[in-house]
Amino acid sequence: MQPKKNPKADVGRKSTLYFQIGMIVMLLLAWRGIEYKTYDRSNIDIGHLDMDDEFEEEVPITEIIQPPPPPPPPPPAPEIIDIVEDEEEVEETVIESTETDQSEEIIEIEEIEEVDEEPLADVPFSVIENVPIYPGCEGEKGNNAKKKCMSDKIAKFVNRKFDSEIANELGLSGRQRIAVQFKIDRNGNVVNVRARAPDDRLMEEAVRVVKMLPKMTPGMQRGKAVGVLYSLPILFQVQD
Repeated sequence: MQPKKNPKADVGRKSTLYFQIGMIVMLLLAWRGIEYKTYDRSNIDIGHLDMDDEFEEEVPITEIIQPPPPPPPPPPAPEIIDIVEDEEEVEETVIESTETDQSEEIIEIEEIEEVDEEPLADVPFSVIENVPIYPGCEGEKGNNAKKKCMSDKIAKFVNRKFDSEIANELGLSGRQRIAVQFKIDRNGNVVNVRARAPDDRLMEEAVRVVKMLPKMTPGMQRGKAVGVLYSLPILFQVQD
């Protein structure tokens, strides 16, 4: 059985396409409806500007106060002029010449003696700027090297000259200690020798030996020769 209608006249043939187009149109209308905005014209009317209530700033009136002028200086005191009569004699001041005459005797001025400055105080050997130089230590370089050389040579000298048999004669035994102090003066001489020992004979022997030390080059402090204080411990062992 054949259909009576023409297939091209069937409206349901493209219903899906029409449905999609309708959906697109409706979505566009809904989007435009959502995005559409209206404004109150009373809120955006800027054609009228009210200037009646304009703010007026009050500017304070200032006045520049001029300082008063300084007082005028006092009038100069009138110069008092003494009028001298012609008959009155006025003594004139005579200025004598200071030049010497060849006939005058020239007095010779005696030579002025220079007064020595107060000498510096004695300085301990440990803090002296320039240590005294013991004979034979001149070639050492540096203050510390000269100190060590001097101490070594003094110790060797005392060990060689000291008579340790005195301790045996006194009946002493064991280790003995003698403390000696002396000064190397500004001329390099050993002076003011003092000693402490277990016996007077040991003390006298220590003083005798230290006084035999040779003359040295004096120590220097701030560029000047000064006395240098030196402490020397003498230790020896007495054989039983």
